[in-house]
Amino acid sequence: MATLVIKDLFVKVKDLDVEILKGVNLTISDQETVALLGPNGHGKSTLLSAIMGHPKYEVTSGEITLDGKNVLEMEVDERSKAGLFLGMQHPSEVPGVINSDFLKAAMNVRREKPITLVELYRQLEQASKQMKIPMELTHRHLNEGFSGGERKRNEILQLLLLQPEIAMLDEIDSGLDVDALQAVADAIKQLQAKTKMSFLIISHYARLFQMIQPTRVVVMINGRVALEGGPEVITKIDGSGYEWLTKEYGIRITKEQKGEKPVSMNTVSIGVCATNEASKK
Repeated sequence: MATLVIKDLFVKVKDLDVEILKGVNLTISDQETVALLGPNGHGKSTLLSAIMGHPKYEVTSGEITLDGKNVLEMEVDERSKAGLFLGMQHPSEVPGVINSDFLKAAMNVRREKPITLVELYRQLEQASKQMKIPMELTHRHLNEGFSGGERKRNEILQLLLLQPEIAMLDEIDSGLDVDALQAVADAIKQLQAKTKMSFLIISHYARLFQMIQPTRVVVMINGRVALEGGPEVITKIDGSGYEWLTKEYGIRITKEQKGEKPVSMNTVSIGVCATNEASKK
């Protein structure tokens, strides 16, 4: 079992000295799938980056523990070994590092014995087929020359091979076509059914959440967890945007914070009331 506990977490951007997270409290328990929603610029990506140890962000106070162990005392590689995984919104190119070599090294640090070459290629072939990406990509430099969709699917391929305790996915569905989105959703559903893995997933699109059926919904506003609920929260935000939080809970939504990079909102994204209209058409 794995439990990630975040207590009263405050985080700022180092270079700008801008505070983004302002007292986040959140617990992710074993085999949970948590949808993390909120307007652009309110701390969602910062939260995932801070948990993983991104050097851009500084934790000024608060706690993050994984099964009682202090995550904030761990280096980034130690957090990965402990069972944390971050599927990035914008995976970087790493020239000179072969994709399969990277995956082999990542797998071996979590194994008692190094994986054999035969077993590595068996698992790579199986995962590549599942993600509908050619095996040829595993022999190329990591993400170099990959399309946006190939990079995202390669992130999920890593997830399938590593099988961490807590998988954090930052807009893993953005920029995917229908087939790629289905492949990503199917991989998540397989892991939900066959492992004890927990998920914390950011998305601006209701479609992914309809496919993977989150067990809980968390809404972040102004750098804090403003609301927790069930899937009905997604339906309400999809139909009415975030204004209802002000009307029903008196939550004042401030403008985007400088430290958070805004993400362009598609016309069928959660919060702009358009998915239902698209469905009607």
